[in-house]
Amino acid sequence: MSINVQIWSDIACPWCYIGKRRFERALEEFPQKEQVNVTWRSYQLDPTLPDHDDRSEIDYLVEMKGMARPQVLQMLQHVTTQAHGEGLEYDFDNLVVANSRKAHRVLQAAKAADRADDGDGDSVDALKEALLAAHFIDGEDINDVEVLTRLAAEVGLPQSEARAAVDSAELDRAVEEDIMLARQIGVQGVPFFVFDNKYGVSGAQPSEVFAQALQTVASEKAPQLITIEGEAGDACGPDGC
Repeated sequence: MSINVQIWSDIACPWCYIGKRRFERALEEFPQKEQVNVTWRSYQLDPTLPDHDDRSEIDYLVEMKGMARPQVLQMLQHVTTQAHGEGLEYDFDNLVVANSRKAHRVLQAAKAADRADDGDGDSVDALKEALLAAHFIDGEDINDVEVLTRLAAEVGLPQSEARAAVDSAELDRAVEEDIMLARQIGVQGVPFFVFDNKYGVSGAQPSEVFAQALQTVASEKAPQLITIEGEAGDACGPDGC
């Protein structure tokens, strides 16, 4: 039995990091966790961002969402509190507003490397974690080529491959294919989790929701014996025949 989980996520999405943590907690407690295959899929919340944006996260959100500054501050405080509950210390004051497209291409390179090595997705998961931490905690520019190649090298992807991935048209098509697939199945926000192409979970739900989804899929995959009722037949049991 294997269970396939696809996760659409953007590196520039604070709830995606929180959702990752909550899903991981559910997965860690799942008895059949070794049989769960996770596929990270690309998604961009704002593909129109320039390569370099000097606005603060607060200014960017005020302009992008058309919200009043106090509302944005309240929203970020809520997200920060939720992240803290998952052991994540967000730093929106030092966050670098950046287009995530290049980072997604490098993630696609890590995914391809895992497939080529017949791996279990460890490299792409580790890189996803590193990119999210760099963006939300460490205040690094996830559009910077040097940052991307360094993070990729730390998870085992050669710097030459990571550097080539940054501007790869082929990997950009892979990013776009993920985004198009998301549109086809009706994804309107991230994170979005799909369990065995049957059950969708939208948002950074509590771990219990992810645990329920995993258990539901596992139960459906488990062999079920259907007893055909008929006349009582002779049989032997623990107490004799």
